[in-house]
Amino acid sequence: MPDPIKDLESLRKLFPEMDTYVPEEEEVPAEEIPLLSDKEKAQMKLYVSRDKKQRGGKQVTLIQGHQGPPAVMSKLLSDLKSKCSAGGTLKEGEIIVQGDHVKKIIDYLIRSGYKHTKQKGG
Repeated sequence: MPDPIKDLESLRKLFPEMDTYVPEEEEVPAEEIPLLSDKEKAQMKLYVSRDKKQRGGKQVTLIQGHQGPPAVMSKLLSDLKSKCSAGGTLKEGEIIVQGDHVKKIIDYLIRSGYKHTKQKGG
C-alpha cells in the first residue's frame, strides 16, 4: 500500500478543514533580507569585546558598530549563534552573544567581509 503522505495533495485530502498557511507580515523569508554589499561591509568598523558587568557574572561577547538594517543584523546574529553554539540577542544596536567567543567571532566577521573588525579591551 502506498504511503498516503508522500505528496501534499494527499495530505490535504486527509485534513480538508485545514486552511492554507499564510505567513504573517513580520515573517520575512531569507531571500527578501536586504544584503550589504562587500564595499559596505569593508567600510564598517566593528568592535568585538567581552563583558560581564551587570550580567550576574556571566560573560558575553559584544559586537558594536554595525550600521546595517535590523534584518541584516538579525541574520548576522543568527549566523553567529549557530557558529558559536550559544544564545544571543540584539539590544540598542549591539549584537550580544552569550559566552566568551571573541576570537571565533572576529575570524568569522573577517571571513564574511567585515575587514575593519578589531578586538576592543583585553
